[in-house]
Amino acid sequence: VQLQASGGGLVQPGGSLRLSCAASERYAVGWFRQAPGKEREFVAFITWKGANKYYANSVRGRFTISRASRDNPRNTVSLQMDSLKPEDTAVYYCAADPEGDFYSARYKYWGQGTQVTVSS
Repeated sequence: VQLQASGGGLVQPGGSLRLSCAASERYAVGWFRQAPGKEREFVAFITWKGANKYYANSVRGRFTISRASRDNPRNTVSLQMDSLKPEDTAVYYCAADPEGDFYSARYKYWGQGTQVTVSS
């Protein structure tokens, strides 16, 4: 499974960014992030049909994970990030697994990271 993440950038506190993860196959997709000097942490994941979505407490209500329409040939999963805070600054990674999980060790397939910086 090949994954391509995109959409990172620099945004002011309170702003929004939309990350995308294009997958070569339709798997459950998770988003994780890693800030400098910290361990990689779970952000959100969506099951392969898109019926179930899970969020970390720190982002629930601010971030939304979703799948593109069914006719999207790249099986794209998006992470809409609103009301961004400086503590959201990190490299964000998408990963694929047949069922999805909260734990990064479960995921065999990973995309390259995309930097998100929230700063005034």
